[in-house]
Amino acid sequence: MRQLRVLVAVGVLTLGAAGTGTAQASPSSPARGCPTAEIFATNNTATITDPADPRLKTRLTRFDHDVRDIIRTHGAKPGASTLLDGVFWSGDLKQATYERSREFDVNRVGPAGLHHIADVIRKEYKQESVLTFRCLPRTSPETDAVEIRADGVNPTRLHDALLADPEVRDRLGGGSVTVGGRLILIAPLADLPLARKFTESLGVDWSKAEIRYGDEEFVG
Repeated sequence: MRQLRVLVAVGVLTLGAAGTGTAQASPSSPARGCPTAEIFATNNTATITDPADPRLKTRLTRFDHDVRDIIRTHGAKPGASTLLDGVFWSGDLKQATYERSREFDVNRVGPAGLHHIADVIRKEYKQESVLTFRCLPRTSPETDAVEIRADGVNPTRLHDALLADPEVRDRLGGGSVTVGGRLILIAPLADLPLARKFTESLGVDWSKAEIRYGDEEFVG
């Protein structure tokens, strides 16, 4: 996956801890429903700039099966897999690019094992990098990123908002949306204010967003 600064959040949070919306959860535990880790990956190596490109219609079914096998073969437990439509800003092309990808839930895996699995996927599918996100307590010293999930966003809205905000384009790079219209954004903790502003510009009610804390890594 090229620049998967996918997926974003914000400001001075009113949440008591990692959790969903404004629900209060223990700061010593990850968000409910969060797997041990997530891998964001694709088998695409082309630069796609046309949103009507037929390659964006693929469901990556075979890729889904094969990546699950890689996860299992290397000692982890594959969980759910979600099809994503990504919109990313290309600084070289000075325009938005598009990508179909999948998010894979991974359980029973440690940091070293997750890194290794992501690197295997990267090499197998000739990717510049593969993004991983480990769900962690908000207060963990390893927590350096936030993942936001929120309903009611489509790729067109994400595309238009990204193009309208040069700072978001340069610092966050883009985001992804599930085929069901659920935004997924990951941002460094330092970029929370920018991420929240961008998320709300998409029409998202911040109080209803699901917030996950953790450690992100671009393996490549």
